Amino acid sequence: MSYFDNVNKVKFEGSDSTNPFAYKYYNPEEQFNGKSMEEYLRFAVSYWHTFTGEGNDPFGAGTAVRPYNHFTGMDLAKARVEASFEFFEKLDVPYFCFHDIDVAPESDSLSETFKNLDEIVLMIKGYMKTSKVKLLWNTANMFTHPRWMHGAATAPNADVFAYAAAKVKKGLEVGKELGSQNYVFWGGREGYDTLLNTDMGFELDNLGRFFHMAKSYANEIGFDAQFLIEPKPKEPTKHQYDFDVATGLAFLQKYDLQDTFKFNIEANHATLAGHTFEHELRTARINGMLGSVDANQGDTLLGWDTDEFPTDLYSTTLAMYEILKNDGLGTGGLNFDAKVRRGSFDTDDLFHAHIAGMDAFAIGAKVAQRLIDDKVLEDFIADRYSSYNNGIGRDIVEGKTDFHKLEQHALQLTQINNKSGRQEQLKSIVNKYLLETFANITVK
Repeated sequence: MSYFDNVNKVKFEGSDSTNPFAYKYYNPEEQFNGKSMEEYLRFAVSYWHTFTGEGNDPFGAGTAVRPYNHFTGMDLAKARVEASFEFFEKLDVPYFCFHDIDVAPESDSLSETFKNLDEIVLMIKGYMKTSKVKLLWNTANMFTHPRWMHGAATAPNADVFAYAAAKVKKGLEVGKELGSQNYVFWGGREGYDTLLNTDMGFELDNLGRFFHMAKSYANEIGFDAQFLIEPKPKEPTKHQYDFDVATGLAFLQKYDLQDTFKFNIEANHATLAGHTFEHELRTARINGMLGSVDANQGDTLLGWDTDEFPTDLYSTTLAMYEILKNDGLGTGGLNFDAKVRRGSFDTDDLFHAHIAGMDAFAIGAKVAQRLIDDKVLEDFIADRYSSYNNGIGRDIVEGKTDFHKLEQHALQLTQINNKSGRQEQLKSIVNKYLLETFANITVK
């Protein structure tokens, strides 16, 4: 059965193409930094938004028209697997990601839930044998069901902690079975709404214990995937423990987990934390902790997680700048944790949205590479900090001075001459590179 009859395989046709089902700038075969663009960008489809999302919001029912919506239960789950692999093949993406209950329905008993999952995993594995698509990462949903109302690994109820452990244990087994390259922990309800009823220290200790047990079991079964934490400051809790990269890094260092985990950074989560996307990427990169990316964007006029497909070229350029400086994402990738808008309800929109996001990151990669090749920002930054290359500055860097010597140096100063940060000029240069790169691609 075909679920997407309107679409043949999406291919690169160049910027002159008027085919809405073609890549205009993303050429998966184009060589980039010694690899194909497909190998470098490592795009992934999120199962939850793409195949289980219904387009509902707090004020209205779902609007999504999907060719499998007339099914229910396990029949629906199986139809979604069939549809997903048709979508992967036609979009020609190398990876996908899922939560456990995205692919198989949750039952009243955990054993029945695991039975459902086993059946669907076996089906997915069968499809993967004849498909190029691989599993970028999987995870366990521990935020939707009412049992998670007070958290999972940070819950005040030990039975909930045990239930969460069983879910993650199963998730690690599924990851190994399907050859997942990463395993993600998003603490959707690992946080609190008020400190009046919360033992923060105890909850964080339990979260540390939980992560150590997860890694121990992964080692036991020989599942060597990269573990990832996905920071988010709020939603659904008022304050989540994985607020941002800096908070997450402090947690990992305190509980001796910094060699076990890296970060899966989401653009919209960064902006909810009051940061730019590139800030979170750089904070992870300079600490050797940049592992993977959930590629989306938020709406600056709305204060919640809108999970829009990424189309802002300025943002994708600055994001790819950090990713290129990181020499790529290793086993990670660019997962489109994004959903079509509620009014974009038909199946064609799923293709249009992914094509737009992939083209946007392809352009961003090209612009970022030119900025790096020409050392535009590096040379400016090096000059800005040049006072640390000699004299008292060099002594500071090399640890050859102290407050006594620094005071003596300061007392001898008659004038301090600062250099302009040239912020506006640098932004105009980035714009120039973006426009020139875009024009060059268009001409070709």
